[in-house]
Amino acid sequence: MKFTHRFAYYLIGLIMGSFFVAAVFSGKDTRCNYFPNARVLNDLRNKPFHYSEKATKILTEKWIDTADIKNTLKLGDVDFDLSNIKFGSGKLYVIDGKTIKNQDITLKIINYEDKAVLNDIIKK
Repeated sequence: MKFTHRFAYYLIGLIMGSFFVAAVFSGKDTRCNYFPNARVLNDLRNKPFHYSEKATKILTEKWIDTADIKNTLKLGDVDFDLSNIKFGSGKLYVIDGKTIKNQDITLKIINYEDKAVLNDIIKK
């Protein structure tokens, strides 16, 4: 078999394989959350998010915004020494983060099975 024929078969197989791989993996929302910190933050972000009365009062003080909360839920660090504690029918997680103005904050979030509730915001 000539080189051009082998090369043509190779290209046909490569193109068909590429289409197959693209069809299998397109449309899937895959994430690689291998570490516990990433898994907890991803779980909290994907649930319906609610604010307690105390957190709502703190948000009206204008030193923090909901964008800061979302940013902390994306880039924050979960303090596992103070977290994963039973709190009613959910678990309490303590997350350290920063505001847009580079001010340190701590969020206390209760993770229920069907929702996440921001319980408290602490300015450091």
